[in-house]
Amino acid sequence: MTTLPDRPNSALLVIDMQNGVVSGGHDRDAVIANINTVVDKARAADVPVVWVQHSSDEFKVGSKEWEYVPELVRRDAEPVVHKRYGDSFEDTDLESVLAERGVGRLVVTGAQSDACVRSTLHGGLVRGYDVTLVGDAHTTEDLTEYGAPAPAQVIAHTNLYWQYQTAPGRTAGTVSAAEIAFTSDDEGAGQGGDEG
Repeated sequence: MTTLPDRPNSALLVIDMQNGVVSGGHDRDAVIANINTVVDKARAADVPVVWVQHSSDEFKVGSKEWEYVPELVRRDAEPVVHKRYGDSFEDTDLESVLAERGVGRLVVTGAQSDACVRSTLHGGLVRGYDVTLVGDAHTTEDLTEYGAPAPAQVIAHTNLYWQYQTAPGRTAGTVSAAEIAFTSDDEGAGQGGDEG
Protein backbone atom coordinates (compact mmCIF):
# COMPACT_ATOMS: atom_id res chain seq x y z
CA MET A 1 0.00 0.00 0.00
CA THR A 2 0.99 3.64 -0.32
CA THR A 3 4.03 4.81 1.61
CA LEU A 4 2.29 8.12 2.32
CA PRO A 5 1.10 8.11 5.95
CA ASP A 6 -2.56 8.81 6.72
CA ARG A 7 -3.50 8.93 3.02
CA PRO A 8 -6.10 6.12 2.67
CA ASN A 9 -8.15 7.63 -0.16
CA SER A 10 -8.05 7.34 -3.94
CA ALA A 11 -8.39 10.00 -6.62
CA LEU A 12 -9.03 9.77 -10.35
CA LEU A 13 -6.74 11.80 -12.61
CA VAL A 14 -7.96 12.84 -16.06
CA ILE A 15 -4.85 14.07 -17.84
CA ASP A 16 -4.82 16.48 -20.81
CA MET A 17 -7.99 15.34 -22.57
CA GLN A 18 -7.94 18.62 -24.45
CA ASN A 19 -9.11 19.35 -27.99
CA GLY A 20 -5.63 19.96 -29.39
CA VAL A 21 -4.06 17.04 -27.55
CA VAL A 22 -6.50 14.32 -28.60
CA SER A 23 -7.71 15.55 -31.99
CA GLY A 24 -5.66 12.76 -33.60
CA GLY A 25 -5.79 10.41 -30.65
CA HIS A 26 -5.97 6.67 -31.32
CA ASP A 27 -9.49 5.31 -30.71
CA ARG A 28 -10.43 8.75 -29.38
CA ASP A 29 -14.19 8.26 -28.98
CA ALA A 30 -13.91 4.89 -27.22
CA VAL A 31 -11.26 6.27 -24.85
CA ILE A 32 -13.47 9.26 -23.99
CA ALA A 33 -16.42 6.92 -23.36
CA ASN A 34 -14.26 4.79 -21.05
CA ILE A 35 -13.03 7.86 -19.18
CA ASN A 36 -16.65 8.95 -18.71
CA THR A 37 -17.42 5.48 -17.29
CA VAL A 38 -14.59 5.77 -14.78
CA VAL A 39 -15.53 9.37 -13.89
CA ASP A 40 -19.12 8.25 -13.21
CA LYS A 41 -17.88 5.43 -10.96
CA ALA A 42 -15.62 7.80 -9.03
CA ARG A 43 -18.36 10.36 -8.55
CA ALA A 44 -20.82 7.70 -7.41
CA ALA A 45 -18.35 6.67 -4.69
CA ASP A 46 -17.42 10.27 -3.71
CA VAL A 47 -13.88 9.74 -4.98
CA PRO A 48 -12.27 13.01 -6.10
CA VAL A 49 -11.89 13.57 -9.83
CA VAL A 50 -8.88 15.78 -10.58
CA TRP A 51 -8.61 17.32 -14.04
CA VAL A 52 -5.11 18.06 -15.34
CA GLN A 53 -4.76 20.63 -18.12
CA HIS A 54 -1.59 21.31 -20.09
CA SER A 55 -0.55 24.65 -21.52
CA SER A 56 2.32 25.50 -23.86
CA ASP A 57 3.07 27.60 -26.91
CA GLU A 58 0.96 25.11 -28.89
CA PHE A 59 -1.87 24.98 -26.31
CA LYS A 60 -2.32 28.57 -25.20
CA VAL A 61 -4.51 29.16 -22.16
CA GLY A 62 -8.03 30.05 -23.27
CA SER A 63 -7.62 28.72 -26.83
CA LYS A 64 -9.91 26.08 -28.32
CA GLU A 65 -6.96 23.65 -28.48
CA TRP A 66 -6.36 24.13 -24.74
CA GLU A 67 -9.97 23.47 -23.71
CA TYR A 68 -11.12 20.05 -22.57
CA VAL A 69 -13.02 17.97 -25.14
CA PRO A 70 -16.75 18.74 -24.88
CA GLU A 71 -17.65 15.09 -24.18
CA LEU A 72 -15.92 15.30 -20.78
CA VAL A 73 -17.60 17.70 -18.38
CA ARG A 74 -15.89 18.79 -15.17
CA ARG A 75 -18.09 19.66 -12.21
CA ASP A 76 -17.44 23.02 -10.55
CA ALA A 77 -16.31 21.40 -7.29
CA GLU A 78 -13.72 19.23 -9.04
CA PRO A 79 -10.19 20.67 -8.98
CA VAL A 80 -8.19 21.59 -12.08
CA VAL A 81 -4.41 21.30 -12.00
CA HIS A 82 -2.62 23.43 -14.59
CA LYS A 83 0.72 22.15 -15.82
CA ARG A 84 3.49 22.94 -18.30
CA TYR A 85 5.56 19.74 -17.97
CA GLY A 86 4.86 16.08 -18.71
CA ASP A 87 4.70 14.93 -15.09
CA SER A 88 1.49 16.34 -13.59
CA PHE A 89 3.32 16.82 -10.25
CA GLU A 90 6.11 19.02 -11.65
CA ASP A 91 5.68 22.70 -10.73
CA THR A 92 1.93 22.27 -10.03
CA ASP A 93 -0.35 22.14 -7.01
CA LEU A 94 -1.32 18.49 -7.61
CA GLU A 95 0.45 17.25 -4.49
CA SER A 96 -1.36 19.75 -2.25
CA VAL A 97 -4.71 18.97 -3.94
CA LEU A 98 -4.20 15.28 -3.17
CA ALA A 99 -2.86 15.85 0.36
CA GLU A 100 -5.90 17.95 1.29
CA ARG A 101 -8.09 15.00 0.33
CA GLY A 102 -6.01 12.32 2.05
CA VAL A 103 -5.17 10.67 -1.26
CA GLY A 104 -2.47 8.00 -1.41
CA ARG A 105 -3.77 6.03 -4.39
CA LEU A 106 -4.12 7.32 -7.95
CA VAL A 107 -6.18 6.00 -10.83
CA VAL A 108 -4.82 7.45 -14.08
CA THR A 109 -6.53 8.15 -17.43
CA GLY A 110 -5.89 10.59 -20.28
CA ALA A 111 -3.33 11.56 -22.91
CA GLN A 112 -0.72 11.11 -24.22
CA SER A 113 0.11 7.52 -23.26
CA ASP A 114 3.83 7.84 -24.05
CA ALA A 115 4.29 11.34 -22.66
CA CYS A 116 2.24 12.97 -19.91
CA VAL A 117 0.45 9.78 -18.84
CA ARG A 118 3.69 7.83 -18.54
CA SER A 119 5.48 10.71 -16.81
CA THR A 120 2.68 11.07 -14.27
CA LEU A 121 2.53 7.31 -13.58
CA HIS A 122 6.20 7.34 -12.65
CA GLY A 123 5.93 10.71 -10.92
CA GLY A 124 3.22 9.38 -8.63
CA LEU A 125 4.97 6.10 -7.87
CA VAL A 126 8.30 7.73 -6.95
CA ARG A 127 6.45 10.17 -4.67
CA GLY A 128 4.93 7.29 -2.68
CA TYR A 129 1.54 6.81 -4.31
CA ASP A 130 -0.05 3.55 -5.38
CA VAL A 131 -0.77 4.12 -9.08
CA THR A 132 -3.23 2.23 -11.27
CA LEU A 133 -3.50 2.84 -15.01
CA VAL A 134 -6.86 2.36 -16.73
CA GLY A 135 -5.62 0.50 -19.79
CA ASP A 136 -8.49 1.36 -22.13
CA ALA A 137 -8.83 4.96 -20.96
CA HIS A 138 -5.66 6.55 -22.34
CA THR A 139 -4.58 7.42 -25.85
CA THR A 140 -1.80 8.86 -27.96
CA GLU A 141 -1.28 10.28 -31.44
CA ASP A 142 0.43 8.64 -34.41
CA LEU A 143 4.13 9.53 -34.37
CA THR A 144 5.30 6.74 -36.69
CA GLU A 145 6.76 9.29 -39.12
CA TYR A 146 9.27 10.15 -36.36
CA GLY A 147 10.17 6.50 -35.76
CA ALA A 148 7.72 5.73 -32.95
CA PRO A 149 5.69 2.52 -32.91
CA ALA A 150 2.06 2.69 -34.06
CA PRO A 151 -0.29 4.18 -31.42
CA ALA A 152 -1.97 0.84 -30.62
CA GLN A 153 1.47 -0.63 -29.88
CA VAL A 154 2.45 2.33 -27.70
CA ILE A 155 -0.75 1.92 -25.67
CA ALA A 156 -0.36 -1.86 -25.41
CA HIS A 157 3.27 -1.53 -24.29
CA THR A 158 2.39 1.09 -21.68
CA ASN A 159 -0.34 -1.20 -20.32
CA LEU A 160 1.99 -4.20 -20.30
CA TYR A 161 4.91 -2.67 -18.48
CA TRP A 162 2.77 -0.79 -15.95
CA GLN A 163 0.96 -4.04 -15.12
CA TYR A 164 4.25 -5.36 -13.72
CA GLN A 165 5.65 -2.14 -12.23
CA THR A 166 6.69 -2.40 -8.57
CA ALA A 167 8.31 -0.31 -5.86
CA PRO A 168 8.88 -0.91 -2.14
CA GLY A 169 5.67 -0.41 -0.18
CA ARG A 170 3.68 0.70 -3.22
CA THR A 171 1.45 -0.98 -5.75
CA ALA A 172 0.97 -0.38 -9.45
CA GLY A 173 -1.07 -2.12 -12.11
CA THR A 174 -3.25 -1.89 -15.17
CA VAL A 175 -7.00 -2.54 -15.20
CA SER A 176 -9.84 -1.87 -17.62
CA ALA A 177 -12.59 0.72 -17.18
CA ALA A 178 -15.04 -2.14 -16.58
CA GLU A 179 -12.83 -3.57 -13.80
CA ILE A 180 -12.35 -0.35 -11.86
CA ALA A 181 -14.53 -0.18 -8.78
CA PHE A 182 -14.53 2.50 -6.15
CA THR A 183 -16.24 1.65 -2.86
CA SER A 184 -17.96 4.05 -0.50
CA ASP A 185 -15.14 3.69 2.04
CA ASP A 186 -12.62 3.75 -0.83
CA GLU A 187 -10.89 0.65 0.50
CA GLY A 188 -8.74 -0.78 -2.27
CA ALA A 189 -10.14 1.45 -5.00
CA GLY A 190 -8.41 1.04 -8.29
CA GLN A 191 -6.74 -2.24 -7.49
CA GLY A 192 -8.48 -4.39 -10.05
CA GLY A 193 -10.26 -7.31 -8.40
CA ASP A 194 -9.18 -6.41 -4.86
CA GLU A 195 -11.89 -3.87 -4.14
CA GLY A 196 -13.28 -3.94 -0.58
